[in-house]
Amino acid sequence: MNQHTSFDLPICLAVEEDAFFHSDEIIKRYIPDIIGQKTLVISEEFLIGIYREKITDISHDFGNAEILAMKDASFDEAVAIAKKVCVEDIKVIIGIGGGRVLDTAKYAAHISKAVYICMPTSLSNDSLASPFSVLETYGKTRKTIECNIPTAIIVDTNMIINAPETQTLSGIGDTIAKHTALYDWKLAASKGSARIDDFAYALSRMSYDSVYHCDEKNMKSRVFIRILSRALVMGGLAMEIAGSSRPCSGSEHLFAHAIEEYYTDVKISHGIAVALGSIGACIFQKQDPTSMIEFFSAHGLDINPQSYGITEDMFADIWKKARTVRAGRVTILDDIKHDRAQLNEIYSRMVEGK
Repeated sequence: MNQHTSFDLPICLAVEEDAFFHSDEIIKRYIPDIIGQKTLVISEEFLIGIYREKITDISHDFGNAEILAMKDASFDEAVAIAKKVCVEDIKVIIGIGGGRVLDTAKYAAHISKAVYICMPTSLSNDSLASPFSVLETYGKTRKTIECNIPTAIIVDTNMIINAPETQTLSGIGDTIAKHTALYDWKLAASKGSARIDDFAYALSRMSYDSVYHCDEKNMKSRVFIRILSRALVMGGLAMEIAGSSRPCSGSEHLFAHAIEEYYTDVKISHGIAVALGSIGACIFQKQDPTSMIEFFSAHGLDINPQSYGITEDMFADIWKKARTVRAGRVTILDDIKHDRAQLNEIYSRMVEGK
């Protein structure tokens, strides 16, 4: 390891057909030392009901591990799970689910110093491999908290194929957002408020390029799922290496965070909100968004704000609030005025999808 840097990498990344049914064999190949160690499987009640056979099979493969249905995706719940892990001498945590489950399990493993195996049931964002967990703190207020990345990531392509399409679209949106995020990172560095790590930058760019330039457009194909899985993991590793979320998060994410904090009634996934934010961010950065809009259209990702209940007034207000949701994070929003006429024009363009 370079003496001037310190970061962790997963020991295992497996993207395979029916991987959940032979996850113990995968772990034996990469981390044989943890086989036989006391294990806790964490998921949500409704997911346990939907995937009972697979989750039970995983529990059996890991020594009849206890299956825990977490109550919510909160800091308090993660701490409670970590306490259980420590008190009961549990050495391995397996998180099975979407972002809520994976972030809670990841932080519980971080606190308790347990080995963490990440097994996503969807590819909705790059948090599965990132050094951060987004957890509820007070009420529904959420905070992004640093933590360790997973020791192993196991993606079952059959599971992802059968996941709701909106979740895969969300993962696509989160990946394509790196285009505007990297611009903002370079802008911040030019102003002395951030430092560019060339390796992290390259990884994030590779993540974006691998999906944006992918010849396979069928989101249900194993080829596409493999590419998207690796792209999301590359994004997480870029953040781990950079020591911040800057390689993957810029003004487009501030737009999404503003929705999450101020417009909680808007029903939109994080990744799709980020995709919407990317269009505006692209225009603010004086980049032509046409090819991005065409990409989203080709994959069936709806960028019309009206589809999510976002009116023209709300759209303008979300961008106004986006300037304040992450104090100190320099982006293109610091260099432009809040121009209502321009925002109305962007909104109309997105409604028309061109």
